[in-house]
Amino acid sequence: MNKFIYSAMLFLCINWNASAQTNYEYLSKNFKSPERIYGVNCWWWWLNGNVTREAITKDLEAMKSKNFQGAMIFDAGGHNQRANKDIPAGPLFGSDEWNQLFVFALDEAKRLGLEIGFNIQSGWNLGGPRVTPQYAAKQLTYTETILAGGKKLKIKLSKPESRKGFYEDIVVLAFPLKESNKTKDVITNLDFKLGFHELGGSAPDTRFLLENGPEQRKKQAGKETYIVIKKGIINLTTMMDKQGDLTWVAPEGNWCILRIGYTCTDSHVSTSSGQWQGNVLDYMSKEAFDFYWNDVVEPIFKAAGSHVGSTLKYMETDSWECGGMNWTANFDKEFKNYRGYDMISYLPVIAGYVIEDMEVSNAFLADFRKTLGDLVAYNHYAQFQIYAHQYNMGVQPESAGPHAGPMDGIKNYGFNDIVMSEFWAPSPHRPLPENRFFLKQASSAAHIYGKKIVGAESFTTIGPHWNDELWHDQKSSFDHEICAGLNRMYFHTFTCSPPEMGLPGQEYFAGTHVNPQVTWWNQSGAFIDYMHRTQFIVQQGKFVADVLYYYGDHVPNVFPYKHSDPAGVMPGFDYDVADENIILKLKVNDGKIVVPGGIEYRVLVLPDHKVLSMAVLEKVEALLQQGVQVIGPKPTRMVSLVGGEKASEQYNVLIDKIWGKEPTARGERKYGKGSIAWGMTAKEYLISKDVSVDFKVLSNDSKTEFDYIHYTIDGTHVYFISNQNNERKNIDCQFRVSGLQPELWDALSGEIREAKSFAQNGGKTTVPLTLEPYGAIFVVFNKQIPKNKQGVGEQNFPSYHTVKVIEGAWEVNFDPRWGGPSSINFPELIDWTQHPDERIKYYSGKAVYKKNFVMEFEPSPDQQYFLQLESVKDVGIAEVKINGVEKGILWTKPFRVDISEELKKGENILEITVINSWYNRVAGDEISTDQKRFTNTNIVLKHDFRGRPIEEIPLEPSGLIGPVSIKAANFK
Repeated sequence: MNKFIYSAMLFLCINWNASAQTNYEYLSKNFKSPERIYGVNCWWWWLNGNVTREAITKDLEAMKSKNFQGAMIFDAGGHNQRANKDIPAGPLFGSDEWNQLFVFALDEAKRLGLEIGFNIQSGWNLGGPRVTPQYAAKQLTYTETILAGGKKLKIKLSKPESRKGFYEDIVVLAFPLKESNKTKDVITNLDFKLGFHELGGSAPDTRFLLENGPEQRKKQAGKETYIVIKKGIINLTTMMDKQGDLTWVAPEGNWCILRIGYTCTDSHVSTSSGQWQGNVLDYMSKEAFDFYWNDVVEPIFKAAGSHVGSTLKYMETDSWECGGMNWTANFDKEFKNYRGYDMISYLPVIAGYVIEDMEVSNAFLADFRKTLGDLVAYNHYAQFQIYAHQYNMGVQPESAGPHAGPMDGIKNYGFNDIVMSEFWAPSPHRPLPENRFFLKQASSAAHIYGKKIVGAESFTTIGPHWNDELWHDQKSSFDHEICAGLNRMYFHTFTCSPPEMGLPGQEYFAGTHVNPQVTWWNQSGAFIDYMHRTQFIVQQGKFVADVLYYYGDHVPNVFPYKHSDPAGVMPGFDYDVADENIILKLKVNDGKIVVPGGIEYRVLVLPDHKVLSMAVLEKVEALLQQGVQVIGPKPTRMVSLVGGEKASEQYNVLIDKIWGKEPTARGERKYGKGSIAWGMTAKEYLISKDVSVDFKVLSNDSKTEFDYIHYTIDGTHVYFISNQNNERKNIDCQFRVSGLQPELWDALSGEIREAKSFAQNGGKTTVPLTLEPYGAIFVVFNKQIPKNKQGVGEQNFPSYHTVKVIEGAWEVNFDPRWGGPSSINFPELIDWTQHPDERIKYYSGKAVYKKNFVMEFEPSPDQQYFLQLESVKDVGIAEVKINGVEKGILWTKPFRVDISEELKKGENILEITVINSWYNRVAGDEISTDQKRFTNTNIVLKHDFRGRPIEEIPLEPSGLIGPVSIKAANFK
């Protein structure tokens, strides 16, 4: 058995959760208060190693109090990036002192029932101070010598540029330069095609590397090179001695001699603590990973003892941000093993020479990059998993972007036990959805490989500090990625801060700050419970999708966000994405495509750039023979030299056989038991085959205003529906389900109720929903009903009308310990930053609004009444007490709570506690010339997100803004 498969199976057998069978009864019974195993997790930032036992206990007990599933220890620097200040240095990662703190954390986590993971270095870009040049990332380097032949030559070939004292020769090649072979058609984007650099940080489309496009050619105008005929290349390696002296009888003509070797890249460990600096590891070398494991990880495991594989369960490495690397020892042998031909005579492309012609050169370069991706997958990430499984440990590296290094993201994810990605809350650094959301690739990998947990570094930002608005920034982002397949979020970041660092204490320069130091931690339970309940449901489900999209065999290959929708399925249908590795493993069941993880799809969609590998083309033909429906244009090329001219001839024969010699712009033809279609989207195709959309908002065709995801759980259909608007929306939602009673499961409250209003028709059920700004709901279908049964109500959610606006003055109590007045009268509700009193203007923390108001009429016992606060700033958290009864925590707009039981005729006593973030108090302390400071932190606000100074710090609107009103609910 393949050792990779055996390792994964062994880990799954040992770690599969064998709790009670997941069914409707279990879900409904536990929805309000799910088990801890479904809770949130966090990147527990050990900033600059500056942690203490007291701080460790404080943090873990805080996590326990909010039902965290666990924490990922992440030692790193970053405290002083972008103009922030230094903090004290703690023990160096992996030192005896650090290991003692690490083991103490494991002891405490075991006591508290929390699961712990850790990042296997300080910072990211795997490497460190003991990674010698031998094990460091490598890249090609060369020197070029032009000379006249027709004589015996004795020359010294210049040694190519090297770094870090490391250089090894690969080959010396000579070839003639003929004027007749000069060309102005040069290879475009050569450094990118050779993998010298990564391409962008937001999952860019890299298919342009497969060719020389017209726009790329324009940029190269005026340049020229030579076409080199492969059979004319002479290998002179044995004619050069160790000192670089070459002896050769050169034939007549002008010759180019390339001395080609490899050296270290200039990449280094990023954002690490203290002295944990150094070289980045060679990701393409098993020997390099072996060295790192034995040098760094084994001593930590030895210190952790019996915790390894029990309390300590997972290991992490962060996303690829180390630039390019394109060589390793014996790369040429690895290339031949993977691609089946010798690469040496193609190496003049590194100097810009065209080998044979442009098509051949680009095909070789594509094979070259594909081999880089194979080595990264099998020699690094697969090795990581093999080592981990020997200790009953799992791995969860962010191994698939969004930075486009030399990788095939789906292939790398095959060696994850938890599939990890990332998503960002809104911030100036990444303001657009395509720069913030990346979960679709990760969830697809989980579905196609059969992995349960889809995790993400969550709510990352660069710019904001403490001032995120939970309902607007965090909830909307979380719900967006739940619809893309997320099922476990990891707070980025939960920074450990010793008490002596004060408040708000030390913080990382990026991320949403969530930890016991934030002002609203004691009120955070409602926000965290919402995510806990949501995760509880979606972790149980089997994903439902109609389309499997193949994203090509090119490298880099990192898929962007769900709404890129390359197959054209949205709105209405959903899809997964797969790579070449998965396509070759597809099976067929009654005409449906089946992936290794067991999910079935109706349609396979091919990419639109008209490139397929020979292996995939042959697999597509086999799938068609077995009855699969395929959509995609006729390929024109395979951009690979694998198989040589014979493969190319077979390729052309096969594409003509499948698509026909001259297919029309749009069409479909039968092939075997299946069919091939082209010139249409997946949605158009499915509808043409009378396949109903899975989910639809009637009278709305937007891809972005609303989103959904659909799971089945032991015969129960579960849809999560998200309003991605900042306004309340009344919508009619149509589901591809009939004969089952719709239920509404609200993760905000844990409430479950049957929908009173619904209509069944033609195998579909329409349910009217009302979703608050960035609101969401689970619609669950379980109990069987007749397919002709209709709902008895007109609506499932009430409308509201105002019966009283609470106007006039409020008594407001601030906390003097944080600079506020103990009591002050507000004649009307006002943003604190607009108040003339600087004690209020710059206040951070809790303030209690008190007011007695009179209800002029007797509240009807048949009527529901709600208190609505409408606007609460800046974090957006409030607690309500009316007539001595605590009504809980409000954190979503419009901040409405049922007060039917407490509201009475005559005088009512109302208390509203509002908490804002640290932002304004830190700003006030930073601006103030007074010696007294209320806060202590390394964060400096008087600069922009890039670290550039700004004239003044814009304050965050804060407090109860209102208007506060009493609403009556109207049900029909």
